[in-house]
Amino acid sequence: MKRNLTLSLAAAALIAFGAAGAFAQTPEIRPITLGQAMPGIELPAFQGGTVNPAGLKGKNVLVLFPRGYASPTAWCTICNYQLAELIEMEKAEKIREKHNLEVLVVLPYDTETVTKWVGDFPAQLAKIRDWKNPPDEAALDEAGRRRMERFREMFPLNMLWDADAPVPMPFPVLIDAERKLAGGLGLFAEEWGGSKVAQNIPTIFLLDTEGKLVFKYVSQNTFDRPSWDYVLKMLGCLKE
Repeated sequence: MKRNLTLSLAAAALIAFGAAGAFAQTPEIRPITLGQAMPGIELPAFQGGTVNPAGLKGKNVLVLFPRGYASPTAWCTICNYQLAELIEMEKAEKIREKHNLEVLVVLPYDTETVTKWVGDFPAQLAKIRDWKNPPDEAALDEAGRRRMERFREMFPLNMLWDADAPVPMPFPVLIDAERKLAGGLGLFAEEWGGSKVAQNIPTIFLLDTEGKLVFKYVSQNTFDRPSWDYVLKMLGCLKE
């Protein structure tokens, strides 16, 4: 009896030790504040392979958490436009090389959903074009004209991508299907911005070359987004 009890206690100790070891290897991800290190987690990338946002030491890292869905049947057009702006800046100005920068996009969905999100990009930009230039512009009432002008103000660039060509997505798009990163950081919501759907709270993280958070912007509503010029100014401050 005594021997059995001793063995049971030893087994329990081994189980507890194993659980503690597993916990130590995968620490809980929690929200971080300025100056804290980005939590480490490997996520699969849409383009292939895996990426750990905390494992890119030696580079500045811009981590984007676009909203994804804005409703059960529609993507967040503002997020997609903003990302398209950044892609165009990369093509024209080589911002990654210029600023020793990596850009990561994190979406809280499975591979199938992320693939659809990427594939729908050209249609999203075409939708913006149609909002800005409605075919019945001359027949618009006052409210419709104000709405059109508002869209032209919100989306000043005319960006159209070929719907039949591969989407030019130069930045790794990370598949956070279990919401371990977005959820752990407090950036995932089932209801936000007036809609009930699985989505990110639109957020921008900027990490320095040591992997520490030096800039954080969490949108308060659908239209609350910093410009890329503003974000790149923050990045420029890291060099001073």
